[in-house]
Amino acid sequence: MIDKLKELLRRLLPYGDDVMEQAVKSGVWVGVMNVTERGLELLLLVIVASLISPRAFGLMGIALLILSSLKKFSELGVKDALIQAEEDNVDEELNTAWTIETVRGVVIFVVLFFGAPYISALFAEPAATGVVRVIALSPLVVGLQNPAVVYFKKSLDFHKEFVYRVSGAAAYFLVTVGYALYDPSVYALAFGYIAGDLTRFAVSYLADGFRPWPAFEADIARRRLGFGKWITANSILYFLYSQGDDAFVGWALMASALGFYQLAYRLSNAPATEITHTISSVTFSAYSKVQDNTEKLRAGYLQTLRMTTFASFPAAVGIAAVAPAFVEAFFTPEYRPMIRVMQLLAVYGLLRSMGATMGPIWKAIGRPDYIAKLSALRVLLIAIFIYPVTMAYGIEGTAALITGIYIFPMMPIDIYLIARTVDSSPREILREIGYPLVASFGMGAAVTYVYRTVDLNAPIAEFAILVLVGIVTYAVLSITFMVSFDWEVKQNLESIVDTLAG
Repeated sequence: MIDKLKELLRRLLPYGDDVMEQAVKSGVWVGVMNVTERGLELLLLVIVASLISPRAFGLMGIALLILSSLKKFSELGVKDALIQAEEDNVDEELNTAWTIETVRGVVIFVVLFFGAPYISALFAEPAATGVVRVIALSPLVVGLQNPAVVYFKKSLDFHKEFVYRVSGAAAYFLVTVGYALYDPSVYALAFGYIAGDLTRFAVSYLADGFRPWPAFEADIARRRLGFGKWITANSILYFLYSQGDDAFVGWALMASALGFYQLAYRLSNAPATEITHTISSVTFSAYSKVQDNTEKLRAGYLQTLRMTTFASFPAAVGIAAVAPAFVEAFFTPEYRPMIRVMQLLAVYGLLRSMGATMGPIWKAIGRPDYIAKLSALRVLLIAIFIYPVTMAYGIEGTAALITGIYIFPMMPIDIYLIARTVDSSPREILREIGYPLVASFGMGAAVTYVYRTVDLNAPIAEFAILVLVGIVTYAVLSITFMVSFDWEVKQNLESIVDTLAG
């Protein structure tokens, strides 16, 4: 059994025996963690959407949008720098990191709490003031948490990360649903959000014995901020291209439109991107340990890309195909305007799932500037076109713009640059994504055909049938490609099956 496990590790993650074992074990934990988190979130959205209005989601969206902007613009990249550092033990740096994060949290709290009336006026939504002030507690709590949580990823201790994150997600779910049943208002979402942060705060100290103390060493800060400056730049740019559209929709249209747009994004992007983050959360740490070995980086990246797209592409295409049936089955008629937006953003989720495999490589080799420079180009293109497109076509136009820019020119540039980074070729990368892409679109066509031809007058049953059709179709097409074209994912899956059978 041990020999089979080691053979599986060598095939899937060619890093080094100890790191491989840790990476695969961590991957299991991260996979279960992300599925649990997203499952709770999706269940929460379905339950709460039947209790509160789209406008309430919009008000919460405004508060989270401003919080996210302040966090992204003040992101110093210290945690990523500590994870990327070659030293296994960074205890001597944690007090400085904790002090920096605490000060940052206090500053964001003050800005949010006292700036809440002005933020509400900016979006012409006076009701957002109280929500923003509740959410202002979040950065304060997060800033004070145990800085030793960096070891959960740095040391691939994802069983601790599982407890840390899932406990917060569970608290968010229970408090939000419980409060919504008592008072179906936006404050159910706000109090649930803070409950999640408070729970993670408690777990951060229970899961690790390190106890921080206020301290600041300039040399440590200077060294880590040197790496972190590109993380900061990318954090700002990431906000602008990933949530700048939210900000524009909230400002130019209305809270209900923002509610539809953000809800559609969360529903359409969660499965595909979380599959990717399951892998990328592990691979950043693993890549960092072999950052000077191009051959291992290339082998690891191609296999990561292969397994990621095998799982994420059908999830994204499937969401686009079943979106009408899903909304009809689980939401009230007032939520139907988000169907087309969900479909467009599902395609965006497919592209994100592929693009997200590249960032860990660039960060691991000490070139986070690649991410920042590519993000700057996306922000520029979005800024040029978002006003006329959104004003002409509403939130559907916004979703189409965000997706279209990723299709071209961003994805071709990403593919060229990652191929050069790992000493591969664009053709080799396109070959890896070609099989799951064709199989996924075949699955999507089959699901769409069944949806248009079968009418049971039972929305939930129809949705279940469509999901089953999608799973079976993708499985059949995938097996066909594995047998006919020697798709290498076959070897990866055989290794897993052999190991489990043993």
